[in-house]
Amino acid sequence: MQVSIISPDRKIYDGDAVSVSLPGSVGKFSILQNHAPIVSVLTKGNIELQTAKEDEKLSFAILSGFVEVHDNLINVCVEEDKTKQ
Repeated sequence: MQVSIISPDRKIYDGDAVSVSLPGSVGKFSILQNHAPIVSVLTKGNIELQTAKEDEKLSFAILSGFVEVHDNLINVCVEEDKTKQ
């Protein structure tokens, strides 16, 4: 899956991932290959990525945002939690 995570200040991540976990407004949820199309609001928490590289996991702290998933493309627009960097 191709993942793009952006904030108003910068591009946070742009690359492949095997799975993505996100802090949704009603709880944490995960996106895997061939996920159904979705648009969701994100709340304060961590975005966690399992990249295509073996054993590489990344985590990004956010305050809020939204995600759009369609045809294995995941676009995430967030406000970063700069207190967690």
